[in-house]
Amino acid sequence: MQDRPRRLRRTPALRALTREVHLHPSQFIHPIFVHERDTVTDIATMPGVQRHSIESAVQQAREALALGIPSVILFGIPDFKDAVGTQAYAEEGIIQRATRAIKASVPGINVIADTCLCEYTDHGHCGPLCEVPGQSGADAWTVDNDPSLDLLARTAVSQARAGADVIAPSAMMDGQVAAIRAALDAAGFTHVPVMSYAVKYASAYYGPFRDAAGSTPSVGNRATYQMDPAGGYREALREARLDAEQGADTLMVKPALAYLDVLNLLKREFDLPVVAYNVSGEYSLIKAAAAAGFMDERRTVLETLTGFRRAGADAIITYHAMDAARWIAEDARA
Repeated sequence: MQDRPRRLRRTPALRALTREVHLHPSQFIHPIFVHERDTVTDIATMPGVQRHSIESAVQQAREALALGIPSVILFGIPDFKDAVGTQAYAEEGIIQRATRAIKASVPGINVIADTCLCEYTDHGHCGPLCEVPGQSGADAWTVDNDPSLDLLARTAVSQARAGADVIAPSAMMDGQVAAIRAALDAAGFTHVPVMSYAVKYASAYYGPFRDAAGSTPSVGNRATYQMDPAGGYREALREARLDAEQGADTLMVKPALAYLDVLNLLKREFDLPVVAYNVSGEYSLIKAAAAAGFMDERRTVLETLTGFRRAGADAIITYHAMDAARWIAEDARA
């Protein structure tokens, strides 16, 4: 008897019947950039993405929930920046105010607070800087790890106090999950989960985000604390295991597209939900190719997001979230 796999691909109904991986808006997390202005401004390097006012961010959250997207993640862009990122943990900081506004108007949505300092420091790094003895050039400056832990913990508590449902530390400081978990528990937020950016690479794919958030480092680079793209599985497992042991409730891989093998590794090795971050550069590549007529945007986006799910992602942070949710709804009605 000849085996004929094509029998199950013959019609749309048969393909749907035998499909192993399913994509649904409930798996998406919609990112929102929030700035101090009353206006909405376009981000040139991320077509279709804007910097939002608090009022507009509330509307974004409302639209996301209406499309079946249960979660948003907030990135703040303050007017004032300094060497230690004080606006990250200010009680009236941009993320704190935006969180309160969204939770008051759209109580059914999950607000995830990105917990980092890079958007709030005047040098663009994820904590206060210190000199590295004996080094020169880009490696002469790095983030001072342990003082940064105190600031990240303060930021997490202020975000939880404002109503954030999930704290998402992204600074890649050693011990950040333990410091944040301890601070949240001590402040009475034992119920607030930590979504750790456990495996985050020093990637070229972040370029458009740094333009959007104004967080390009003015000195040095992030290679001394973000992971080496060629580091392999040992480093990824070590980082993820440390965060899991320190109390992380979910683990993230960032970026996702070039690291699907790492995403799948974490899914197999850890009994925790795994999040894929479909980052700004991945988004902008598809947007640029589609605008040039080189690719079908809809098909490419849905195929890419399905790839994250197939690799093991339980949830996906993606700037395509709103469009993808609409396309999935249209396909369901067809």
